[in-house]
Amino acid sequence: MNLALLATLGSGLARADGDGGRPLIEVEDSLLPDPASYSAGADAAGGGIPADAGEWLRSVPGVSGKRLGGHGIDPVIRGQSGNRLNILLDDAYVHGGCPNRMDPPTSYAPLDSYERVTVLRGSQTVRYGGGGSGGTVLLERRTAAFDTGQHLRGRLSGAYGSNGERRSLHADVAAGDERGFVRALVGRSKSNDYEDGDGEKVRSAYRERGGLLILGLTPDADTRLEASIEASRGEDILFAGRMDAPKSDDDVYRLKFSRQGMDGFVSRVEAELYYSDVDHVMDNFSLRPPGASMKMEVPSSSNTGGGRISVEHVTGAGALWTLGVDVQINERSATRYAGPTLATLNSLLWPDVELDQRGLFLELAMDLSEDRRLGAGLRYDLVQASAGDAGRTPGGALLGPDQLYTLYYGSRADHVTEHNLGGFLRLEQDLAHWPVTLFAGLSRSLRTADATERFIAANNPADPTLRWIGNPRLDPERHRQLEAGASLDAPGWRVRASVYVDYVADFILRDTARGQDGVLQTDLATIYRNIDARLSGGELELTRSWARGWSSRLTLARVFGSNRDDGGPLAQIPPLEYSLDLDYQAAAWTAGGRIRGAARQDRVDDDPASGSGLDTGETAGWATLDLYASLTPRAGLKVELGVDNLLDKTYAEHLNRANDFDPVQVQINEPGRTLWMKAKAVF
Repeated sequence: MNLALLATLGSGLARADGDGGRPLIEVEDSLLPDPASYSAGADAAGGGIPADAGEWLRSVPGVSGKRLGGHGIDPVIRGQSGNRLNILLDDAYVHGGCPNRMDPPTSYAPLDSYERVTVLRGSQTVRYGGGGSGGTVLLERRTAAFDTGQHLRGRLSGAYGSNGERRSLHADVAAGDERGFVRALVGRSKSNDYEDGDGEKVRSAYRERGGLLILGLTPDADTRLEASIEASRGEDILFAGRMDAPKSDDDVYRLKFSRQGMDGFVSRVEAELYYSDVDHVMDNFSLRPPGASMKMEVPSSSNTGGGRISVEHVTGAGALWTLGVDVQINERSATRYAGPTLATLNSLLWPDVELDQRGLFLELAMDLSEDRRLGAGLRYDLVQASAGDAGRTPGGALLGPDQLYTLYYGSRADHVTEHNLGGFLRLEQDLAHWPVTLFAGLSRSLRTADATERFIAANNPADPTLRWIGNPRLDPERHRQLEAGASLDAPGWRVRASVYVDYVADFILRDTARGQDGVLQTDLATIYRNIDARLSGGELELTRSWARGWSSRLTLARVFGSNRDDGGPLAQIPPLEYSLDLDYQAAAWTAGGRIRGAARQDRVDDDPASGSGLDTGETAGWATLDLYASLTPRAGLKVELGVDNLLDKTYAEHLNRANDFDPVQVQINEPGRTLWMKAKAVF
């Protein structure tokens, strides 16, 4: 498999099948032929009805998720989450407006509006921004160009799930000719609270609607210019913690240009500009029965602007060089009001925070010989962080951000500048006389503290354990990863296996104040500090195609996290997770079943008096059975149906979430038995 060719095509090009502007996905193993990657069409079969991309991603080996409700599951790859993951929504960064990540980027990504999802586990590329030590997630839209004589295509889809009465409707219509197109997508989804296996209701209702308009010019087969505007509106989103989100909106503007097949020194050029505007509100009273001891409301905003330009050069020896620059500027503000009439300014949670990241990257993919390939990359990032309102005080006995930082760390929120250098080196070798490829890689990546880790400033004068204080003095995380793996492609067999170890210097740990080095208080407030840590584990995916339409797939994923400074495990690390699928495919219908499960997790950090307390405790192992089928009665019409958690098992994933501004951890039971049906018509 030619490495340089895959790197060129890795942006997700696909051929059209007239599916309402949704290309038939040519599923590659990865952007590079690496078993640590996963790529699939966004409408892969047997997936139930995910609320958003975050829920769908949990079906990928090595990817978990933190649940706090029915919407906004926060992805975790190899035990890492937050901005340890680079998540791009159609080439744009969208950062949520909730300090507690009620709205991770994937919550603004309805899966029906994307053609392709690619997950790069670990540090495999330098193209998509700094950090990304845990991995990169690319959700891509690829509007197929119109052929001569073709002017209209579209797709209508709907879905219904019995548990919580989850339902959704989406329409996707494109019109144009070979010179250009206009594409419009609209969708609406809604769910009530679902029930767990014991019949107990879980706060998980939500309403969401959105739309997207894309204008494209395709003057020839090698040139494309797109401008788009996207709006997402979330309403009445309920969570099992102490606060809900009556409003969670996002507007995204994009401008993209690409030109390939060029003669001369530059063979391809790509450029993107984007701007995301998130408006988020959370409170503890508008969607709940009266009775809150103190009303709280937090209006917040998160605006992200940026862009990327890259050029490719292919040498006579077949080496592909990619040189690029990118910029990402995120501004966040969140203010908490409290009291019977919400008249009191309680906390400047994000005190006008700005995080500015500007990067320069160079990546190489080349064939060393017919059976050996090399991949390498180098990246430099200039990072600047500031909090413009850190010196402001709410008044009375309430402390301002700088006062809180000084109380806990002895320093104010000074302007921060970082010079971060990272890169990777990977070698791949095909074995002679065997359909096996081996690979090994080394990488170094740096991850700067996010707005919450560095600058959050939550007051509570009565109970210090309810304070939540960012640390302006945090150093960036330095990840040094070693990874190795193998892939096998033989008649009837497909195997992907990888193992890794990640030594992290200055890992940013969410902890409690106990007088540790650099922490001045011992009142168990939530604080952040740097430690040394280690993450290690691996993934296995084995697919077997049997005779007469039968196939099966086994997946395993395991990660271990260790606090090397204090001893003991890191919190919020998933246990061994597994799945086993058995499928049958006929000409016009398919059927299958899946066992999903996890082992017991007894490596926990659940005591805030001696550790972070971010785990609720040990979690029992569990397994569920899902059944699904699809029918294609005629061309352009497809019906899918199934049942998730057939045996109505009561269980919870190990990963949990903290209450909003409350140290108590919340572990949410997953849905009980759910019957579902999906239908899609294309023209």
